[in-house]
Amino acid sequence: MLILKRVLLIITIIIAISIVFLFIPKDSNKLGYFVSEEGEKDFMLAYNEAMGILPPTDKTFNVETDYGTVRVYYFTTEENRHKEPVILLHGRSASTPMWEANLAGLMEERPVYSVDLLGEPGMSIQKEPINDSQQQAEWLREVIAKLELERVHLVGVSIGGWTAMNLVRFYPERIASVSLLDPVFVFAPISLKAIAISIPASVPLVPKPIREKMLSVISGGAKTDDSEPVAKLIEAGMRNYKIKLPSPQSFSVEDLQGIEVPVLALMAEKSFMHNSEKAVETGKTHVKNIEIENWKNASHAINGEFSAEVNARILEFVEKHK
Repeated sequence: MLILKRVLLIITIIIAISIVFLFIPKDSNKLGYFVSEEGEKDFMLAYNEAMGILPPTDKTFNVETDYGTVRVYYFTTEENRHKEPVILLHGRSASTPMWEANLAGLMEERPVYSVDLLGEPGMSIQKEPINDSQQQAEWLREVIAKLELERVHLVGVSIGGWTAMNLVRFYPERIASVSLLDPVFVFAPISLKAIAISIPASVPLVPKPIREKMLSVISGGAKTDDSEPVAKLIEAGMRNYKIKLPSPQSFSVEDLQGIEVPVLALMAEKSFMHNSEKAVETGKTHVKNIEIENWKNASHAINGEFSAEVNARILEFVEKHK
């Protein structure tokens, strides 16, 4: 009973903070920014530490687009250089290091580009406002074109999955396939529980232990303390960086029916973000060329929980559509 009371108290505090946060006046900045010099230094230390656990990069690119400079890392082995590449698109506030669990496995079969999403905490630098979903797609299209990539296979997790599908919605020309890992705003709406938890998880005024707990709930119980470099990075990004991006435009039935590119979607049965069963039903019903599955016992952190199985499934799908 005591534990239940504590849980209810925490939930009440979270809801109260969430309601208060909704009424905080929005600042006038139109570009993403670090809240302070100290916050930026804190994030950079966490970023460099997390990058240190990744395989060595072959090349690093700073690609100039109409909306800012986009950081892209290239990972490959000599025998795979000639193959069509995979482009990785990370989740919210996560940046390239979040792919630590997947990079080595994907590199065994494909060259890999990893993008720090523009407008998110990372090494990409937003220089112009991004006002709508089409502009979200435009900068990514520019990146692929300026890297001179003729055909690519997109892989996105969470908001990165939405980013991949959003590019295909507007500019599908160079996209050979799309693999989605529990994408948000694509096949199902965000749950009210996820909204209630996500807001305090990203508010700097909320005590760090509560933020870490909320992030752990969202990710299905994954570690979110400073002992994990990637978790430390995500927490530092949420605490120190103000994202100034438009709310993702959910996919309508017409949007989904208009997708021609082959899609693989691995939905997480235990995802806190949405109803995965309904997402699978929607995908099967409205997308022409899709393989969509509800992965048993997987949470929103599916890419890390089942890294070997996810890698194998993505590589199988990419090979089919090369």
